[in-house]
Amino acid sequence: MSIEWSAFLNVFIGALIGASVVVLFYACGVRLLVRAGRAPVVGPAEFTDAITVISDKEAQRAQKAAAKAARKSPLTFSQKRIALYGAYACFVLCGAALLGGVLMIVFKNALFG
Repeated sequence: MSIEWSAFLNVFIGALIGASVVVLFYACGVRLLVRAGRAPVVGPAEFTDAITVISDKEAQRAQKAAAKAARKSPLTFSQKRIALYGAYACFVLCGAALLGGVLMIVFKNALFG
């Protein structure tokens, strides 16, 4: 039994590039979402000793801070709209990269056994 190291290296490099692309698109999408004035604020959740949970008061304070930052944004309405569409486009590209990876795995197994 022998290992094809060149094939292993190809898979490793492909996985590294694919993961980097997905993370890049997601990070750009979140950044553009914040620039558009729609910072994602996650509400408090109940966990047992796993994560420090913020209170409702702290969540409201975070929402107010996000709203205040959105009001102070130097961008015009059309620039915010463009940033929002760019964020959506980044999220779509992120999903397309993930879907493409899954489809390559499924069809490779279906075609080549």
